[in-house]
Amino acid sequence: MTLHDLLQAGADGALAIAAPSRPAQDYRGLRALVADTTAALDAAGIGRNDRVAIVLPNGPEMATCFVACACAVASAPLNPAYRGDEFEFYLDDLQAKALIVERGSKSPAVDAAIKLGVPVIELVVAEGAPAGQFTLQAPAAGTCAHPGAAQGGDVAMVLHTSGTTSRPKRVPLSGANLFASASHIAATLNFTPQDVGLNIMPLFHIHGLLAGVLAPLSAGSKIFCTPGFNALRFFKWMDEAHPSWYTAVPTMHLAIASRGKHNAEVLARHPLRFIRSSSSAMPPQLITQLETMFKAPLIESYGMTEAAHQMASNPLPPLKRKPGTVGRAAGPEIGIRGEDGKLLPPGEVGEVVIRGPNVTAGYENNPKANEEAFVDGWFRTGDQGMLDTEGYLSITGRLKEIINRGGEKVSPREIDEILLDHVSVAQVVVFGAPHKRLGEEVAAMVVLHEGHECEERELQQFVAKRVAGYKVPKKILFVDELPKGATGKLQRIGLAQRIGLGFGSYVSGEF
Repeated sequence: MTLHDLLQAGADGALAIAAPSRPAQDYRGLRALVADTTAALDAAGIGRNDRVAIVLPNGPEMATCFVACACAVASAPLNPAYRGDEFEFYLDDLQAKALIVERGSKSPAVDAAIKLGVPVIELVVAEGAPAGQFTLQAPAAGTCAHPGAAQGGDVAMVLHTSGTTSRPKRVPLSGANLFASASHIAATLNFTPQDVGLNIMPLFHIHGLLAGVLAPLSAGSKIFCTPGFNALRFFKWMDEAHPSWYTAVPTMHLAIASRGKHNAEVLARHPLRFIRSSSSAMPPQLITQLETMFKAPLIESYGMTEAAHQMASNPLPPLKRKPGTVGRAAGPEIGIRGEDGKLLPPGEVGEVVIRGPNVTAGYENNPKANEEAFVDGWFRTGDQGMLDTEGYLSITGRLKEIINRGGEKVSPREIDEILLDHVSVAQVVVFGAPHKRLGEEVAAMVVLHEGHECEERELQQFVAKRVAGYKVPKKILFVDELPKGATGKLQRIGLAQRIGLGFGSYVSGEF
């Protein structure tokens, strides 16, 4: 099945895309936009499976540009907060055929594209246009080798997933993968054309793209696209959007909960059918607080990029929800694999493995990663967990060393390498430290070259020039020797606990 098939659910006159203070776009207009975008890309010599990077601010045009590109080419949404070096790496690694930015964009992505010789396509929004409506202005080009609508087996999206021991891996997701995942999410949440989703998730991340955009579109629902999460504006947007649901990560939920008592009238005016949470573990106390505040069930789910987002989810009432678990298999099949490679029975802890139509066929140009990740038809998630007798999955630990900072994934190896570029740094180990709100925060241990002196702030500013602010270590400890295991390997996992490092509350300030 293709993404064109997915978009047929909405009636022509039904509203598809809305945004603050903008007229809404209907499904007839959305489907026409997809056709026009395909024609514009073909005219620019860009066709099926060609990689097109998208760097746009959150909002309706980011949502529709992603959808339209995924229907024609291999879309590659990138975080607008990246620095120039990061954009240069991702554009080069993708072998991008083009970069889409808004007209007049000052993003460092533009300079990176020019440096690499990647054509820049400007997205133009006419004054008074419906939410999500745009045209593309692209440089003239020759004949497109593979024109027309993308098929189910074509790559519809490419995202990167970070690793601790290697460079970021490219995850290609086909149109069929995205169609399957969107359908799984829509079935889990019983989406209908009457639903309205209030999207506050970033649209360069698998959570927002699949659960926030494609899944509701697959059911003919309406999406209200905000400029991004803002706890101060959330309840105002509720008054304008009249939502029936929203999805978010735990840190967003916590900020919303903290303002709920001041917005009781708004909550009373707009009862929700459900709330959804994914991307990192949700504290049971916060689940209770939100359910009491909204008078609606909170549905916690479990996803990852390689599975095109959703793998497991707690079900809607009247079926049982189990706080502390991520629910039951909700799309792909889930198993627990023991160290001997055999699947374990309920109640035993092992590695979570999955297989199904939403799972990527494999990392691109990375046979070693594929050999490690795919075993006997199963994909190894790298997470440790346990299934109970009713099929509910509990995540009991992380086998990988990725730092999960409120749903944003940070590769310690990437920050290691940046710090080692500093003239004073001899050795470094970056690791995750417990954080009361974010789950984890980025920290580092550093050994300086003999005779050198350096302050924490200096190193933080050094890193901040190279990567997005959320990747900058919020605590840097200077030591004489790094902790190592018996084989001489640096020990990241559990390091914060061993030295008693943790963060009690949000660390303010970006660099």
